[in-house]
Amino acid sequence: MILPRRQFLRFAAAGAGAILVSPHIAFANVPGDRRFIFIIQRGAADGLNTVIPYGDAAYAGLRRELAIDPASAIKLDGHFALNPAMVETGKMFARGQALFVHATASPYRDRSHFDGQNVLETGGTTPYAQRDGWMNRLVSLLPQTKDEAIAFASTVPPALRGPAEVTSFAPSALPQPTDDLLARVGRMYQADAQLHGMWDAALSARGMAGTENRGQKPEDLGKLAATFLSKPDGPRIAMLETGGWDTHTGQQYRLTAQLTALDTMLAAMRDSLGPIWDQTVVLVATEFGRTAAVNGTGGTDHGTASVAMLFGGAVKGGRILADWPGLAQNALYEERDLKPTIGLDSVIAAAAAESFGLDPARAARTLFPAGSGESRIEGLVHS
Repeated sequence: MILPRRQFLRFAAAGAGAILVSPHIAFANVPGDRRFIFIIQRGAADGLNTVIPYGDAAYAGLRRELAIDPASAIKLDGHFALNPAMVETGKMFARGQALFVHATASPYRDRSHFDGQNVLETGGTTPYAQRDGWMNRLVSLLPQTKDEAIAFASTVPPALRGPAEVTSFAPSALPQPTDDLLARVGRMYQADAQLHGMWDAALSARGMAGTENRGQKPEDLGKLAATFLSKPDGPRIAMLETGGWDTHTGQQYRLTAQLTALDTMLAAMRDSLGPIWDQTVVLVATEFGRTAAVNGTGGTDHGTASVAMLFGGAVKGGRILADWPGLAQNALYEERDLKPTIGLDSVIAAAAAESFGLDPARAARTLFPAGSGESRIEGLVHS
């Protein structure tokens, strides 16, 4: 659904109705039936060739050899189509379980991956201004049923760092230790108050993971996440990291491979969660987008706006939300990038608040304390 700019602004101001609008995993425990998962695309994913504005008259000319033929893409409406690599995503969209928010960006306007990811994950407006992450602050808004949160990663991502305790679990290809070895290590830590608690948390995470789905393939990660999230006493919040989205050269092949992997991971998560999928919201976002035009090496360079994607049975899907700015030269940001028209912070705050029934204004202030207070988005998730 593309809203004319004037109409979009009027709806946003009124807050009326549904506007518009090598991986690691980290978990935290919260009560309730809802699950909220954040997947970050590290490297600045190309939103223009993910959800393709084929109806924009300037698209094909800017992308030249990278332009996706609409005849081969998955048509979403009369203006947008989905990259043909995302077959399962297309099925979710048709079932009302996928929602795309286009021309969105965090407050960051420069072109450093590290700085951009820091702003996205900490919820600040400038790099390294916030020390903790918006996901950790989200946990603070939810009543706790357990003292600890769980991180499933070699290191806890910045989005989950903060006062809430996070233990970790990371899939490993190394041989698994024997039960006897684990018992002996446990006895060694018995008298140490700090290490004993950490060891117990690690064993608990290991028990949730079970002995299956510990591989590194996209479907393995999707199944592994579902294994944790589907347990009644398991985590309700998760974060996954995907890398390899920086496509300066050879984008056609590389982006197809990345989107295929993401599509496969999401499908495995959906299928393995079973009925829990109906209570799940998966948010996929990147630190910034890519240039509107193809470069001289068959790729695209660091840009500004991109597309955010929401998946799950709890999502009010089957829609594309965009205050579409257009791709004509005079409509581009700095005459080179898709112009941001929707704040990614607003999308994240709305999706998180609606997932857990939180007051949306309080959620926005807590998750993004340095935000501009711009009008919020509503109607992303079923109540």
